[in-house]
Amino acid sequence: MAKPGETPARAFLALILVSLVLSPSTAFYLPGVAPRDFQKDDDLPVKVNKLSSTKTQLPYDYYFLEYCKPKTIMNSAENLGEVLHGDRIENSVYTFKMRQDESCKVACRIKISKEGAKNFKEKIDDEYRVNMILDNLPVAVPRQRRDGSQTPSYEHGFRVGYKGKDDQYFINNHLSFRVMYHKEELAEESRIVGFEVIPSSVKHEYGEWDEKKPKLITCNPTTKITPGSHTPQEVAADQYVVFSYDVTFTLSDIKWASRWDTYLLMNDDQIHWFSIINSLMIVLFLSGMIAMIMMRTLYKDIANYNQLDSQEEAQEETGWKLVHGDVFRSPVHSGLLCVYVGTGVQFFGMTLVTMIFALLGFLSPSNRGGLMTAMVLLWVFMGLFAGYASSRLYKMFKGTEWKKITLKTAFMFPGIVFVVFFVLNAIIWGEKSSGAVPFGTMFALVLLWFGISVPLVFVGSYLGFKKPAVEDPVKTNKIPRQIPEQAWYMQPTFSILIGGILPFGAVFIELFFILTSVWLNQFYYIFGFLFIVFIILLITCAEITIVLCYFQLCSEDYNWWWRAYLTAGSSALYLFAYSVFYFFTKLEITKFVSGILYFGYMLIVSYAFFVLTGTIGFYACLWFVRKIYASVKID
Repeated sequence: MAKPGETPARAFLALILVSLVLSPSTAFYLPGVAPRDFQKDDDLPVKVNKLSSTKTQLPYDYYFLEYCKPKTIMNSAENLGEVLHGDRIENSVYTFKMRQDESCKVACRIKISKEGAKNFKEKIDDEYRVNMILDNLPVAVPRQRRDGSQTPSYEHGFRVGYKGKDDQYFINNHLSFRVMYHKEELAEESRIVGFEVIPSSVKHEYGEWDEKKPKLITCNPTTKITPGSHTPQEVAADQYVVFSYDVTFTLSDIKWASRWDTYLLMNDDQIHWFSIINSLMIVLFLSGMIAMIMMRTLYKDIANYNQLDSQEEAQEETGWKLVHGDVFRSPVHSGLLCVYVGTGVQFFGMTLVTMIFALLGFLSPSNRGGLMTAMVLLWVFMGLFAGYASSRLYKMFKGTEWKKITLKTAFMFPGIVFVVFFVLNAIIWGEKSSGAVPFGTMFALVLLWFGISVPLVFVGSYLGFKKPAVEDPVKTNKIPRQIPEQAWYMQPTFSILIGGILPFGAVFIELFFILTSVWLNQFYYIFGFLFIVFIILLITCAEITIVLCYFQLCSEDYNWWWRAYLTAGSSALYLFAYSVFYFFTKLEITKFVSGILYFGYMLIVSYAFFVLTGTIGFYACLWFVRKIYASVKID
């Protein structure tokens, strides 16, 4: 089922144990969100959202095409996430009366202009769909399942039209709506629990046109149009097109709280469980290796570290002990490392809290734009932790220019992302798409960044730098030790690239579903599964970095700071490579501009993933190194 969001400035969640135990794939309404009750004959206004296409990834305003317009077009209240998604929710000429069926209702008659006909043909070629909303439910088009099963399946939004033989274009100008409602036996009120449409193309026939009381020969208020039973309406310049609709109300057993279940029907639970079991095997393997390393190093060091059983073991064990005087030597570009670690802490905090909100139901698909809004605001407020983490590490490196590091932390990552986002937004604006973020929203984002995030980074840095520096467990020698020549498999490039494979392998199946929800407009709501995978990602990044760091120290190479960050962070390279594979195998994007948008946004996502995973790996390695060297008795 497709998703109301389209322009993918989207992007990336933790949990209550109960929600995982009950069902990791269940989406639910936020407690306290009240359902709307309707009396018989109450007005039901249908709202229109944007036109969307998976082929171009460029949304357009509904009234970009020459559809029936109300006297006054009003935008519904939008949150920040809706604007960033390209949602433009407006009123329409379609209005129903609760539980009152209507047939052959004329919406309007429009003379299609030359420009209008050209736009219709372009949108039909690019397989654009029209998105409508009734009582916060997106319109669904029933379809037959490919596997032939009787389980209902739906597409989000109906097609603008279709292309026939001889390059003829036909417009879907007649809509057969079906509104499902739930009503308790003794209650007068009822609630809307389903909104479906079957579009069709009908060349309406009529006598003399009466604007106030139009009468059609093709159909009348007592008969409904059956799809395919009439001559289709061709798209042609300077030709009149009559837009019409039917509406049928059907009593349903579906409860209001379960009305989204149809949209979120998932038949691939087994794939997710297979993904999690596969990832857990990786975690168990790495955990076993770390347990063995810790037993062989710490236990023997503490108990009897200079009475080794064999010369071969002595050679390996003394390798990492020999570099005790250099292992805490500050790395090159230590300031830059502090900046990236601080940014990673900020990103980790945002991701974790977003997941908690998602699992609580705050960010369910019914809360349109909620996920994006939460991520932006949380990113801004997590600046406090970014400043704190970067300044604490900088002080450990005995740095003094904490204000310079704070500025870099506040501006480097957001600045790079903002520049890429601004360029992509300019491209979208050039295509006259509604997905372009308006100047006002862009200004609001800059205001959030400079007005809240930057000051919070400074506050965090000040608090972090005020605290006493973290003491190293062993003293650092004044003269650096020479690093012996390394074997080919211990070279930085090779070990860094190897380190990224396992974290990516732990998440790539779930990544497929996330990419599908973003680029093929399907709802992503299985936050329970995503949380489990996120925890597995954290453990895998930490463990693979510790294992490779231990091997590095055993070969007497003490330059572990940057390598620890890059080892886990290199999984972002595999993520971007997978996004290239996904582009060519799963997407039907043909436009050059759409391709630029895809790779631009995936570049931002991969960069963010690099910062997140790199920071996790770095902190895990820092803990490990401090742990093992604190246990060694140095003469």
